[in-house]
Amino acid sequence: MKRRIKPAEFAMQTLFLICGLTAIAFVLLITVYLILAGLPAIREIGLTSFLFGRTWASTHATDPRFGILPMILTSIYGAAGAIVLGVPVGFFTALFLAKAAPPRLAGLIRPAVNLLAGIPSVVYGLVGMCVLVPALRAWLDLPAGDSLRASIIVLAVMMLPTVINISEASIRAVKPSVREASLALGASRVQTWFLAVLPAAGPGIATAVVLGVGRAIGEAMAITLVSGGSVNLPLPFNSVRFLTTAIVGEMGYAQGLHRQALFTIGLVLFAFIMLMNLWLTGILKDSGQGTSAGRTGSARRASWAQQERIVRRGRA
Repeated sequence: MKRRIKPAEFAMQTLFLICGLTAIAFVLLITVYLILAGLPAIREIGLTSFLFGRTWASTHATDPRFGILPMILTSIYGAAGAIVLGVPVGFFTALFLAKAAPPRLAGLIRPAVNLLAGIPSVVYGLVGMCVLVPALRAWLDLPAGDSLRASIIVLAVMMLPTVINISEASIRAVKPSVREASLALGASRVQTWFLAVLPAAGPGIATAVVLGVGRAIGEAMAITLVSGGSVNLPLPFNSVRFLTTAIVGEMGYAQGLHRQALFTIGLVLFAFIMLMNLWLTGILKDSGQGTSAGRTGSARRASWAQQERIVRRGRA
């Protein structure tokens, strides 16, 4: 016999469905708008010339150039550098807060992390411009401190709250039975953290990294103040321009083909983030971490097998 749905339950299901469809509609509208606004520039400039051109001279009156290869490489290198610098710090901080920190110390660190998450991005840029850039210029004896390296440091600091909060929540969500089984097999606390708890929390940590990377790639205001703004190849101490800063810096006065090219940069940035998310999702699926239960179960079985090998080596 079919269960009869109550009016209140039906109303809530309908509301949730509308909210879900609204989110999908927004994504589709943004995608369609960027495609319609960006395709005219691609048709006029040429896709190869636009993506692989090395010169961006948008305000040149007689022969404007719209090549964004240096900006693409700068965005990739900047995001990669922020990941290398910020993810390990955030990951180990989350592990410390979840498993090793005394309650009083954890009570001091967590509000500080939450405060970092609430600081506007332009404030990060101002602090970087007034403190970090002069420090790099003085310490490294550079003519100017605004560079790719300064941008990477600012982006890494901005990633920390996302990586720390989501990673800590994922570590705390691991079932106690995983930890207890590892300890029962003779593993130490540190071995249990790294060989049992972390594999089970892996999908959540991967989500934290993806969200952190999304913020690093999409940030504009902070790095506008510390990157220098010149279209150069992304060497560590070069003044550089990211894809996002090109849009922010020139949209106010752009017209005609120049304005269409900036919309095309937004389309390239949108496609880049989409491809990166699909790539990371594919890595998780290929590693056999499809569902939440499957991820936890496979991680638990792998950690138990690892701990059994450790115990056997100790007995031998």
